[in-house]
Amino acid sequence: MSVGPLTLERMSLRLSTVILPYRRWSEGGRSAWVRAEQLGFHTAYTYDHLSWRSFRDGPWFGAVPTLTAAAGVTERLRLGTLVTSPNFRHPVTLAKELISLDDISGGRITLGVGAGGTGFDATALLGSGQEPWSPRERADRFAEFVPLLDRLLTEDTVSHEGRFYSAHEARNIPGCVQRPRLPFAVAATGPRGLKLAARYGQAWVTTGDPKLYETGTPEQSVQALRGQFAKLSEACADAGRDMAGLDKILLTGFTPDRARPLQSLDSFVDFAGRHQELGFTEIVIHWPIPDSDFATDEKVFEQIAMEAAAQLS
Repeated sequence: MSVGPLTLERMSLRLSTVILPYRRWSEGGRSAWVRAEQLGFHTAYTYDHLSWRSFRDGPWFGAVPTLTAAAGVTERLRLGTLVTSPNFRHPVTLAKELISLDDISGGRITLGVGAGGTGFDATALLGSGQEPWSPRERADRFAEFVPLLDRLLTEDTVSHEGRFYSAHEARNIPGCVQRPRLPFAVAATGPRGLKLAARYGQAWVTTGDPKLYETGTPEQSVQALRGQFAKLSEACADAGRDMAGLDKILLTGFTPDRARPLQSLDSFVDFAGRHQELGFTEIVIHWPIPDSDFATDEKVFEQIAMEAAAQLS
């Protein structure tokens, strides 16, 4: 089934953060989530991976337990994944965990969901001689994953016999605290993913055009994002949906600007303002991680968190 727009309070531009789960809870993990709420972020997300890129050989914790713990030490902050994928998730078990998370948090969970990609997530569960899924198979699985997850989160009992996923009288009582279910933020840039975002999403997520990251310019990135908006508009029109009812989320750090927007408050306001004009309603910045691609001056980061939204309203 399709689910309508979010019922959250609308803001001209929301500022959120993503906290990577690389620290023990007792050694900085807990304090980051508490501080995110104190700083006034709208949502604090975490990556849902088995491991990720340069962090592969270091500590890395699970997204669902981390969000469960974060729900226990916060009261107002929305929480979510950015993003969950079919790479190692099954809709039946994921739905049970999400309903539990939504209950524990008092209805503060957003599911960021995407088709997944290459890397450790795509190979960790493979047996000898097995090949990772092709881009086409990932898209095929995603196209079945999202509608089934939608049903599992909105119906008490679900049976499904699909090409990739099955469910036999799967029960999810009492359902989500958020009705008819918790919101989906669908990460997509291709036509099939955008179709899913238009039909099932309460938000759309993008990181920009990955082909521009190494050699592109900020101007080219903005133009590429403008093209993504046009495709999203077409997908919404095909679905009979007003695109204005869909939140648009930019996860930063993957455009040609890289970390430059976080070098100062003025730099961030300029960056965010340009993307707000495109139609983004939420911008997500990475919590500072020393000696990484996400290394940021913590004082500047906190200044952005506390002051940028007022300048962008």
